[in-house]
Amino acid sequence: MYRASDEVQNEEWLTDLRRAAESLELSGEARSNATDLFLSHVPDADRSKPATAAAALYAGALIAGDERSQTDVADAMDVTRLSVQQRWKELLRDAGFSPPTW
Repeated sequence: MYRASDEVQNEEWLTDLRRAAESLELSGEARSNATDLFLSHVPDADRSKPATAAAALYAGALIAGDERSQTDVADAMDVTRLSVQQRWKELLRDAGFSPPTW
């Protein structure tokens, strides 16, 4: 879980996440999932926040059944695909989901 103050402190990253979700035309459920995942796993270092937000967006879309490719999400968030690839499974596991094994 996260505190309401986490939203305020991370507004810059949430704005980027919302902008990317809009450009990817993600559903409201996917956007809500991504926001919750990001705020529940905000890293301390600012340099890690864009990658975590991108991974949260990818994972949130998966949970909602509104899949996008890792490359598309990474491009929308202006991070590398590898950044998404290295983080999304851990976010899902920490949230109580089992990542797909495709």
